[in-house]
Amino acid sequence: MINPFEEDEITGKAYDARLMKRLLTYGLPYKLQLIGGVLLLFIVSGLELIGPLLTKYAVDVYIPDGDISGLLWILVLYLWVLVGMLIGRFFQIYLTNWVGQKVMFDIRSQLFDKLSRLSIAFFDRNPVGRIMTRISSDVEVLNQMFTQGVVAVFGDIFILLGIMIVMLVLNWKLALVTFAVLPLLFWIAFWFKTKVRDAFREMRKRLAIVNAYLQENIVGMRIIQLFRREKLNLERFKDINADLLDAHLRTIFYFAVFFPGVELISAVAIALILWTGGGMILREALTLGSLIAFILYAERFYRPVRDLAEKYNILQNAMASSERLFKLLDENVEIEDSAEPQELDARQNAIEFRNVSFAYSERDWVLKDVSFRVEPGQTVAVVGYTGAGKTTLVNLLSRFYDVQIGKILVGGVDIRDVKQCDLRKRLGVVQQDVFIFARSIVENIRLGDDNGDEKAVEAAKAVSADAFIDKLPDTYNTVVEERGATLSVGERQLLAFARALAQDPPVLILDEATSAIDTETERLIQRAIGRLLQGRTAIVIAHRLSTIQRADKIIVLHEGKIKETGTHQELLKHRGLYYHLYRLQYENGSQSS
Repeated sequence: MINPFEEDEITGKAYDARLMKRLLTYGLPYKLQLIGGVLLLFIVSGLELIGPLLTKYAVDVYIPDGDISGLLWILVLYLWVLVGMLIGRFFQIYLTNWVGQKVMFDIRSQLFDKLSRLSIAFFDRNPVGRIMTRISSDVEVLNQMFTQGVVAVFGDIFILLGIMIVMLVLNWKLALVTFAVLPLLFWIAFWFKTKVRDAFREMRKRLAIVNAYLQENIVGMRIIQLFRREKLNLERFKDINADLLDAHLRTIFYFAVFFPGVELISAVAIALILWTGGGMILREALTLGSLIAFILYAERFYRPVRDLAEKYNILQNAMASSERLFKLLDENVEIEDSAEPQELDARQNAIEFRNVSFAYSERDWVLKDVSFRVEPGQTVAVVGYTGAGKTTLVNLLSRFYDVQIGKILVGGVDIRDVKQCDLRKRLGVVQQDVFIFARSIVENIRLGDDNGDEKAVEAAKAVSADAFIDKLPDTYNTVVEERGATLSVGERQLLAFARALAQDPPVLILDEATSAIDTETERLIQRAIGRLLQGRTAIVIAHRLSTIQRADKIIVLHEGKIKETGTHQELLKHRGLYYHLYRLQYENGSQSS
């Protein structure tokens, strides 16, 4: 069973060539900018090597001779080097960050497109908090890789090699003394790499848990406050937040050990340079300018080493994030269009369930060998106890899921052989749980319809939604809050009716659509539905049996099987399951009244 507060477990390598190759493909459209950034880095790194050499010549040549003009020439040249570094660094940073933002744009767009094509079953398995972590945090990590990792690492490596070559050319003996501390540096770098990798994994896992818990609490804040869960949920959040804090602190500890460690090793190297170089100066085997240059190069040598540790951290983040992102991008699209889709005949709207069996999980069959037919223009109601499989019929007809056994036909065509967009264009679905977007009223009604506002207004009037819309500050242009928080349940359902009817669908599906509407509003809707159902094929999933008495046929589902079929009067005369449902509801209604 999936824990919604657990992160995907990533156990891959710190560096995976396969993942890196795939990541770099996102940079291919911007290869000229990346190449430009690398070339600028080489130029800037090369300019950094000139400074100590200029200092050497100033100390060894111009200062002993008292050559003021020579010193001025060195100063001017040094200023030009700094200006060149400033300009080069500006364009390099701009180019790499431009590429990073473009790559983020491309990946986010690809992720959004993928999510819009995944089946509903995927969202049943994956909590929203985890998906949001993918699109936000993980994509941002890849931005850091392109802006601070892939390109910048070339500059670090180039300057390291450049410094080593210049040192060896200046004085190979003193260079070897400088490099004597490298084994110790490699050891602490390896220790840091191993420790921070595990700490980072734990930190990412805990961050995803915090994100998922926050998302659930924000969405469910009304229930939390209603049941006075604020303190209890706060205590639980403190626990998972403390786990995240511990993971961060462990990461900070390793960084706090590594960076001072590198500084200490750097100080030891400079001390060795001073000791050995000072002796060589006394023996006149080395000039003072060369010693100063060595010290400056040594300081520059260990700076990219520290930077490479940061690059490793960025790389480790990128490997873990890319593995999660690619896992999402490679997710199997369970509901796909046929390679050779068939066209639906606009005149054929008959619906047929033929020996349909379906299970959300392998052995838990929700529907068992269900067969029935809805003729064009016919209204068929489906009733039954909670869990009988009524809503599953709607999910399957909308092709949110595919049947495991049997087939569903619309106009004599298997819906698996029809494009999903063509199928859903034929269906006008009104669900019990209505989702309202944070847009204007008219935009919420016009979903899936490009015929302008006039048709949306007509649909609203047809279901009597105009009664409350006209009272809003900007009527149809009023922007509602997220999830329709400012609207009542009944008002949201009226908008759902208008939304479905605005498409003028040949097939209308009502999934317990009037269960949350008061009696007066229900009368208005029933009158509108009576007119709108004329000439349309309709399936009505009903909770209130009083709303389906005029249906052409009523199907009674029980434990996933069809138990009874007939009209309202026929089923009452039969005195079976429908009769008991009706009596139970009638008695409850009488008692409540």
